[in-house]
Parts: sequence; structure tokens; C-alpha cells
Amino acid sequence: MPRTFPRIGTRRALQGTAAGVVALGLLLWWLLPLGEEPPSGSITFSTGTPRGVYQEYATLLRTELSKDMPNLDVRLLTSDGSQENVARVATGEADFTIAAADAVETYELNKGPGADRLRGVARLYDDYVHVVVPRDSDIDSVADLRGRRVAVGLPHSGVRLIATRVLRAAGIDAQQDITPMSDGIDTGPDRLRSGEIEAFFWSGGLPTDGLLQLSRKFNFRFLPIDAAYVDELHRQGPATQHYRATNMPESAYGARGGVAVPTMAVSNVLITRKDMDPELTEWVTRTVIKSRDGIGAHVHSAQLVDLRTAIYTDPLPLHDGARRYYRSVKP
Repeated sequence: MPRTFPRIGTRRALQGTAAGVVALGLLLWWLLPLGEEPPSGSITFSTGTPRGVYQEYATLLRTELSKDMPNLDVRLLTSDGSQENVARVATGEADFTIAAADAVETYELNKGPGADRLRGVARLYDDYVHVVVPRDSDIDSVADLRGRRVAVGLPHSGVRLIATRVLRAAGIDAQQDITPMSDGIDTGPDRLRSGEIEAFFWSGGLPTDGLLQLSRKFNFRFLPIDAAYVDELHRQGPATQHYRATNMPESAYGARGGVAVPTMAVSNVLITRKDMDPELTEWVTRTVIKSRDGIGAHVHSAQLVDLRTAIYTDPLPLHDGARRYYRSVKP
């Protein structure tokens, strides 16, 4: 005998339908702003050097932006790194970029063109300072770099800024006391392996692809930057207050069984200009936050992007469009 089910009243059916619509609406609200057409047009995003985290992150973010804003053309522009990135956005050569907080504040303190127009979109992840030497090198400390051939980063990179300051904290003049080489993560690893340089500085998210590739064919280790160095760095001026002491596990690159090495970190900030369209900036901010896991599957450091900390874009105030997004999702 067929089983008879109780009839659902019209009112109850309507209530169930309404609940489903509300749930769907909330889901769509999180993914896309209801009642708004995705922004269109074109923007330029200044990235970084090949094999660096900025370049990899920006490439993946462009893919995510194209999903949410299919009529927005995103042009990627390679760069030396943070210092060049900040200048490009401030002067209008680029619209968005990633830059280390110390480089942003240095540009402001130096009263660079357009510095007062810079605005924050999201705090992303921390860069870790790497000072890399061959495993069998007789260099055991930053102070031992005196008289050596040392890659200190590209001229307009955040690495150059940090390397100069770390060397100064060790009593070393980067122009007179070493043979400085202008290598970044794109050329530094191979030149270290060939012996053309004896050490190189790098500042980037963990792990950085260029170092991962090096670890598969060459044994290296990191020089320690202990808390005493960080204290000394803090005495160099306001921009160095963004540096904090931390530890970097060498296991991030499979180099020496997970021994933690003292180093320092600095936060990265996604930035734009005050005159950037608020609606577009709101959409970009939403995409950055909701694509964390997807990008993080390829760029490990991107997993650290967090809604609770993204609003802390010090030293820059939030852009109005970014603020609008964070207010819309505030519990």
C-alpha cells in the first residue's frame, strides 16, 4: 500500500520557500554585492621580480578578479619591489600594488611625490628576512659579511632598504665595507650556487619559490638576525618600527631539519590611491578576502590573509572603498 504523506499547507510552504530565498540571498551577498554590476575598465597592478611572492600572488589574484569582474582588464607590471611599487602607485603609474610597510613609511617620510594620496586596502601577510649563504661557508653572522660579495637586492626594492639597514646595525656600510651586488630573487640563487656571490639578502613570504627551487639542487643555510639586531634597527628611525623579531624554520625550504633561525619580519600591505574609484576598490577588497584559500593553495603565505587583521594597514589609512567592504561584513 502506498504510504500517505501529510499535506503541507500553503502557509508553511511559503515560509519554507522564503527561508530558502533568504539563505541564498545571504550567500550571494557574501560573494557578490546584490544589485550592482561588476566594475569594468582597466587597472594596472605593480608586482615584483620573477620567482618572487609578489609576482606569484598578483598573477593568481588577477585570475580571481577576472571571475568577479569579467569586464575588468588587469595589467601586471613587473618591478624591482616595494620601493618602486610605492612610487608607481603614488604617482599614478600603477593603481594597486603590494608593498612592505617599512617601504611605505619611508616613502612618506621622504615626502615622495603623491605620498599624501596613498591609501591602504588590506594587510596581507608578513615578509621574512632571509640572509642566505652556502652550507659550507665560513660566514656565520651578518658581521662576517664585511669584505664579501653580497647581493643586497635590486636598486628600488624593499630588500635593498632592509639589507642596508641590517648591515648598518652590524656596523657595516653597504657601499664601502662589502662588494654590493644588485641581485634579486630572480638571479641571486643561481649566482650563489655558482660562487659569483658569497651571500644574498631576500625579504619575502614563506616559502619563496626561488629559494624552494634552489633548495632542490644546492645546500644553503640562513644567517641569524637576533633580537639585538632588531633593537638596533629600531633606533634607526620611525620606519624601522615595522620590523619585529621572529623565527624562521629552515624546514620551510628543507634545508636543515627544522632548526629555527632568528630573523625579523615586516607586514605587507595592498595599497592604492585616494582617488581610486570606491566601488572598484570595494570589489577588489572583497575578492582579496574571499580568494584567500584558493590563492593560498599555491602561495602558502597568502593563507595568512585574515578578515580580522586586514583592516590594519598601518602606516596608511584605509581607502573609503575598502572601509565600506569591512563595514559590510562586520559582525
